[in-house]
Amino acid sequence: MRKCSLLVLVLVLFGGMAASAEELRVYTWSEYMDEEKMPADFEEKFGIKVRLDIYENNEEMVAKLQAGGASQYDIIVPSDYIMPVLINQRLVQPLDHAKLPNLKNLKPLFREASYDPGNKYSVAYQWGTVGLMYRKDKVSDAAAQSWSVLFDAKKQPGAFWLIDSVREMMGIALVYQGKDFNSTKPADLKAAADLLVAAKRSKNCMGFKPGVGGKNDVVAGTAVAAIVYNGDAIQSVTEEPDKLGFIIPSEGSEIWYDSMCIPSKAPNPDAAHKWINWLLEPEVGAELSNYNQYATPNAAAEAFITPEDLENPGIYPTPAIMKKLHFTKDLGKDNRIMDEAWTRAKSH
Repeated sequence: MRKCSLLVLVLVLFGGMAASAEELRVYTWSEYMDEEKMPADFEEKFGIKVRLDIYENNEEMVAKLQAGGASQYDIIVPSDYIMPVLINQRLVQPLDHAKLPNLKNLKPLFREASYDPGNKYSVAYQWGTVGLMYRKDKVSDAAAQSWSVLFDAKKQPGAFWLIDSVREMMGIALVYQGKDFNSTKPADLKAAADLLVAAKRSKNCMGFKPGVGGKNDVVAGTAVAAIVYNGDAIQSVTEEPDKLGFIIPSEGSEIWYDSMCIPSKAPNPDAAHKWINWLLEPEVGAELSNYNQYATPNAAAEAFITPEDLENPGIYPTPAIMKKLHFTKDLGKDNRIMDEAWTRAKSH
């Protein structure tokens, strides 16, 4: 017995089969689930411990996978536009649908993504938007109707953050200037980068920050506005509706959805399938969305969603708002020119 125990200890310490059989390694965005309750619930049901690692943007996640992370994690949660990169570089593996009977709960919109028809590699996790979070004592509701509240130096109400995410930030700059959210025209990208450089150089701009960080500073009062993901904002706005606001400015912004995928060399793909199928259960999917206040792609979960959230246009946009929202498209070889414009915006 003692020899057997020592062997198990060695396997655990050095990442052998015993460790992978008992642990699910999830690489995800910060504050995207109840980071204590949901892993604990999963462990209680399946006897598999969950370890979370956090990233703040898709590019950081992809770089980690390319550097060997594809063999370190069992679940990742990429955004729609980055999926073609993951598939083309073989950083994710095909899903075994026989282990995912709850796939039937997904809404049709999320079953036939152009980059992954039939959910071969991905299963929708949550969806949402990017907008402006602001302090109502410093920014009027009328001023928040336009991105000019950040981009026009004469209208800036105080300290603010731009979002540190290439496609969201470049897309917003493009639509503010009346261009296609996904434009790769050199003149359009130069103008958008110039706009961001000018905004960043203004006395009020605090620079670029991930959405959660920007949200935290608006809540704390160290910033009066920030570009953030809607779920991050709505949680705080719900708690302090008289002090905080969130809006999609009139020029438009991004609509996105994130998915669950299994990296190509995941140490525990069986546990990964259990996790995905579990999150597709109606009550579990609703618990996830009720916590993070993002919209659920799970049709069966809507019956368990907080009624006030279903009626909140900040979470489930009205048809009028939907008309001014844009999905981020994969740019293929033109990603290079987008990245060059972004590098210029951040470095100048």
